[in-house]
This record gives sequence, structure tokens and C-alpha cells, in this order.
Amino acid sequence: MKDLKHLIYFEDLLQEAANPLVMQRVADGDHAVGYTCYHMPEVLLNLGNCFSVRLRAPRTGSMDISTFYLTNYLCGYSKALVERGMEGGYQFLSAIAGSETCSEMNRALEHFELLHLVDSPDFFVSFVDVPFKITPHGLKHYENQITKKVLEPLHEHYGTDISDASIRRAVEEHNKVCRVLTEIGELRKEDNPVITGYEYHILCLVSFCCPKKQILPYLEETLEELKKRKPDPVKQHRARIVVVGSEIDDPDFTKTVEESGALVVADRFCFGSLPGRQEIVLTDDEPALTQVCRFYQQTSQCPRYMAKEKVLDRRQFVADLVRDYHAQGVLYEALKFCEYWGYERPLVSHIMTEEFGIPSVTVDREYTGSASGQLRTRVQAFVESLEIKQIHQEKEG
Repeated sequence: MKDLKHLIYFEDLLQEAANPLVMQRVADGDHAVGYTCYHMPEVLLNLGNCFSVRLRAPRTGSMDISTFYLTNYLCGYSKALVERGMEGGYQFLSAIAGSETCSEMNRALEHFELLHLVDSPDFFVSFVDVPFKITPHGLKHYENQITKKVLEPLHEHYGTDISDASIRRAVEEHNKVCRVLTEIGELRKEDNPVITGYEYHILCLVSFCCPKKQILPYLEETLEELKKRKPDPVKQHRARIVVVGSEIDDPDFTKTVEESGALVVADRFCFGSLPGRQEIVLTDDEPALTQVCRFYQQTSQCPRYMAKEKVLDRRQFVADLVRDYHAQGVLYEALKFCEYWGYERPLVSHIMTEEFGIPSVTVDREYTGSASGQLRTRVQAFVESLEIKQIHQEKEG
């Protein structure tokens, strides 16, 4: 297939957290608010004169300094953020909206305060306490936490408009991005899709890491381009898989998987679109803030939620993705030392294979791409097993 018109531009934007579109907004006087987790509602960081930036540390090398301050037993993502902060890579931030959802990220973000990694008198780091279960009083607590620790500080420090009308405008802009990415994502259900998993991963990442208003025209143009794009005459993949797991902000991970023969047709991981790029439907019956907080609680697929109904829902959610996107298997991945996916991954991959009858494979990986050779070997073996299973099914059928 012919390369997408803006693909190289998107790839360039992902080379730095302080990419040109971010710095353009900062130069215009707006305030960048960094965040790392789905538990921090992205849409609420895009109010008025603020815009969200999901934090990444692209091209990370040595993490010796952050390891000294933290520990060897923290996930690479959390250490990479501290390392990049020490290098001065996040000086453009006006605030970090954190959440007390895992102790590893907690420790990483608190070091932005302890080590003064952002040189700005008004810079602050918030920590929102997120309930482990979805209940009426838990929702109220979540809403109060967002108000007291994120919205009100933004208003006090930067004069941000945090009114109900402002939240509804932010949701409307957020939904425009979601509609485009959802429509593009639907193209992956085709037998021979006109977009690869790597390309879609790039589109998702720029939508998380760039200001919505600036990146939306490029995404809309890419959607129109894809509608006219012709697929390769011969399929370039041998199997279709769903990738599930922890944080993946490195599109080279997806590229390596696809170069090994498996087309990634659905992305149920942190920084993915399922969930993450679904529209938020608001009504006039209750405050927009309440509805937004409920939406993020209900749609979250994070293994931090331990209630039985959420555990069962996560398994069914993946099974439904396999069916809807016509996948043949699931790749479960987790960053080494990931607090929640470390226990979720081995158990649920076994259940997916034994109880749902869906082949699965597990991968334990570093934040950097240093183990790409091992990943390639693992995926190639998985693809071969899926092909063998397909042959057996055809013989029996």
C-alpha cells in the first residue's frame, strides 16, 4: 500500500514529548497538563486555556539515574519518565494530573515535586484517589477528587474555565477526535484492511500526545485518504491478533509484531483506542462532570478494578474484540514489574485459552525495544501455531 500522506509527519511528532504542536500551544499562552493513566479523565484536562498531553519518553536510553532515585523493581515506563524529567524534557508542562492507581507511577510522579523537575513557580502535581469499585458513593468520591485536586487548582493557578459549559465544549471537541479514530478503526475489521496496526497505533498516539484542535484536521484528512486507499493485492499477514495489556507507547512494538506475521487488528492496551477513543454521550439531566467521571469508571478495562463483575467483563470484552475484529488469537503483554498486569496477564491468558477457546500468548517486555528479537521469535511461533490450528479446522470442517 502507498504510504499515508501524513505518516512521516506523525512519526516526527512522536519523537519528542515537546513536539511542535505542543510547543505552539504553549507559545500561544495555553497550559499543557501531563497525565499517564486512563483513570485521569483526559477530556477534563482540555478545558479553556489548558490541553492534555499523555506523557511519553521516546528514544529512552540508559535509566541509571532514575533507577538510583527509584529502584530496579519499578516498571520501565515510570523510570523513563523520571529520567526524561531529569534531562529537562518536560519543562513545557504547567501541571501533571496524576492518580493514585499504582504505587510505581505514584513514586515516579512524586519525584517531579521532590526533585523540582519542572522549573516553574506555578507547576503542580496532583494525585487523585480512584476507588477500586464502581458504586454510587465511589463515583461521588471520584468526582470530588477530580474537582478538589485537578479542576480547582487549574482554576486557581491559571484561571481555567471549569464550568459545566466548558466541560461540555471539551467533550464535544473530544468526541470529534473519537469519531474519526473510531471510523478508521472500523476499517480494521475488513478481511484485507487498508490500514496496518502500526499505522493505527501512530494515529492513536498523536491523538493522545498532541493538542486536539491542532491534530484533528490531519486525522480527518487521513480518514478521507483511507476511504480511497486500495489494499495490497496479496495479504501481508499470516494471522490476525488482538493485543491486550499494559502501556505501549512505542509503535515499533506493533511494527515488530506485524513484521513477524501477525496483523494487529485491535488494541486493548494503555495508549490504545479500546477503550480510549469512544464518544462520551452527555445529557442535560445531571452535571457534565458527573457523567464524565461515570463514563471513565464504567469503560475502564484496567485490572486495578477487582470487583467480580469487572473481572468477568474484562475477559468478555477481549473475547468480543476477537469476534468483532475476526482475530484468531490474543497477545497479552505486560511491562516488566507492572503492578497490575503482572498478575492479570498469566491468569487471564490461561482462561482465554482454556475457557474461551481462544489461543493466546504472553509477552513480558521492557519499556525500551531492547528485546525485539525475543518478541519476534515469540510472535512467529504463535503465528505458526495459529496456522496449524487453522489447517486442522479446515480438515475437520
